[in-house]
Amino acid sequence: MTNDVLGIIVNGATGRMGYRQHLVRSLLALRDEGGVPLSDGTRRPIELYLVARNEEKLRALAEQHRVEKYTTDLDEALATPGFPVYFDALVTKLRVPAIRKAIAAGKSVYTEKPTAESYEEALALADEAEAAGVKNGVVHDKLYLPGLLKLKRLIDSGFFGEILSVRGEFGYWVFEGGWQPAQRPSWNYRSEDGGGIVVDMFPHWNYVIENLFGKIESVYAETRTHIPERVDERGERYAATADDAAYAVFDLEDGPIVQFNSSWTVRVNRDELVELHVDGTRGSAVVGLFGAKIQPRDATPKPTWNPDLPDTHDYSGDWIEVPQNEPAENGFKLQWIEFLRYVLDDGRHDYDFRSGAAGMLLAEAALASDAQGRRIVLAEQAGA
Repeated sequence: MTNDVLGIIVNGATGRMGYRQHLVRSLLALRDEGGVPLSDGTRRPIELYLVARNEEKLRALAEQHRVEKYTTDLDEALATPGFPVYFDALVTKLRVPAIRKAIAAGKSVYTEKPTAESYEEALALADEAEAAGVKNGVVHDKLYLPGLLKLKRLIDSGFFGEILSVRGEFGYWVFEGGWQPAQRPSWNYRSEDGGGIVVDMFPHWNYVIENLFGKIESVYAETRTHIPERVDERGERYAATADDAAYAVFDLEDGPIVQFNSSWTVRVNRDELVELHVDGTRGSAVVGLFGAKIQPRDATPKPTWNPDLPDTHDYSGDWIEVPQNEPAENGFKLQWIEFLRYVLDDGRHDYDFRSGAAGMLLAEAALASDAQGRRIVLAEQAGA
């Protein structure tokens, strides 16, 4: 292993996720820390090459963060020597052609999810990457967050006993864009542009559920477009054609029943924007992206249902906060370190394009369930 600088092309650098999570909080942070930390205690320096469509915005961003190389021409970046890694943070509709160019150029490819607009295309992309012999990975950031790391430790320690059920709640109110600006881009609410909460979030729920609780066998889902009209970035009204809420039940092959509500039309009354309530025979936990509270069997109160009398017991006070025993690090950054070490033959990375395709399979099965009004078995959906 040498001390040569590792070049990384970042496509979609000016976008919401590409800029905030991947550029500022991950790659620029690593650059300023001296590079990727390796297993031998050294660091491998990195250099960034930024790509985006808006030249003016891209130039300002590059100057602000002291990045010398930037371009609006992806082909130019891919042809530049010394940049063996390609990262894709484009909108979903533009992702596959760009990744195919990177594969053809022999780059190691890391990408946001979903990897494609369909399971079939996502699977084809995995086949192409493997045939070309390029290393590939898909963002699975939630698994690296403090709350889910605490949950994984609880599961591995046997805290829950037999896990019986999981209830997930995700979402917040995304303003319609009229009287207050929307927090998410308008394409998220147009199915023709690759939008929809199922396509956006179910690939996340797939890897979270399967890495923590077990393999998903089937899904029953109902989706809604609760807000039929929104206002875009230019102040113009448009029809919201994509689902903004989904209500799903996942059956696992050998594990608990999982219910998950996902919505951009819900007002938050919970500690975090994502919460998992896990119930087991020996204990329960309520887990967010950062915090985790537990209630062991021996400390469980004995409620008595009486609708004629108000219940004055403080049930929230019965839960115990799981301490943060180690410093919390950004989940995107942690996965970047893992992937780059894998590129440098200094570790492994389990979340490849096939893992990304599995997430898209779940999203398609959920949409098929909604359309057909029935439970969809994933194996049948994969062969459809």
